[in-house]
Amino acid sequence: MGSEPAERIGDGKPLTLSVRVQHWPIRGNFTIARGSKTEAVVVVAEMGDGSATGRGECVPYARYGESVDGVVAAMENLRPELGRGLDRSRLEGLLPPGAARNAVDCALWDLEAKQTGRTVAERIGLAPLKAVPTAFTISLGAPAVMAARAHEASAHPLLKLKLGGDGDAERMRAVRDAVPDARLIVDANEAWGADQLQPLLAVADETGVELVEQPLPADHDALLAEIAHDVPICADESAHDSACLEQLVGRYDAVNIKLEKTGGLTEALRMSEHARTHGLKIMVGCMVATSLAMAPALLVAQTADWVDLDGPLLLARDRGAALAYENGDVYPPSPALWG
Repeated sequence: MGSEPAERIGDGKPLTLSVRVQHWPIRGNFTIARGSKTEAVVVVAEMGDGSATGRGECVPYARYGESVDGVVAAMENLRPELGRGLDRSRLEGLLPPGAARNAVDCALWDLEAKQTGRTVAERIGLAPLKAVPTAFTISLGAPAVMAARAHEASAHPLLKLKLGGDGDAERMRAVRDAVPDARLIVDANEAWGADQLQPLLAVADETGVELVEQPLPADHDALLAEIAHDVPICADESAHDSACLEQLVGRYDAVNIKLEKTGGLTEALRMSEHARTHGLKIMVGCMVATSLAMAPALLVAQTADWVDLDGPLLLARDRGAALAYENGDVYPPSPALWG
């Protein structure tokens, strides 16, 4: 699997850019170690050539110093480039990895697909896309509450538990008792202390957890090289793009590839290839967002070891031509949505 070389879009015709901020209510609320929210605020980029339009969606993330206003400004700053043949290769030199580049990169892929009549999957040499199993996220809460939510979600074979440090042993045990047959992965979002690491990894092993995501703060990664563990550990906040992979070897067993961090599908495909070269397994993750944000990630998910693309399931509603979710699987997008 590889990214097709970027080409100048529209035979040199100037491109148009539309940037919109949208608010999508979350069903209930979404809670992780860093806080709660009741809506997903996304930024949508639309790139057009006068005859076709491509779309991409991103979620600015304060953890990485991003804001909605900053992401919108970064996209708007691309306007002088629109008449100079902006393509995906040039975009990588104009914007750093992150949410703004993600939306524009994915919009350019979508525009190319609509101009050429070839899906993005065809352009990068993938077989026809297939449905893949995705995790369903259980927000951080009291052990009994998380256990009840896990039981309610037992139609999903793979559950992802948001953890927060103190009380996590009880959370893992309570959920396992509630859903004895479910596959479980857990995400601490950097909330474990050094003294909690080994005991909580032992409980993860005891409760049949198959992956622990980002247990320590990213700047404490070196401790992971000193800890023997049976449950694989996955880097999220520590893994951004291909450039960071070498320093993760010996500390992590897997990396969570999110298009928000890589800056789009172009780098996500590259990072997936490089992660395999470094002997790392792959998780494909997402922010809480609509199907438009999930669709490009499904291409990387085709060969991933774990997939966590449940963002739309956490919303009160999704956009039209949405992805289909059934029995724990997420199905490929239609061209009306993306790609």
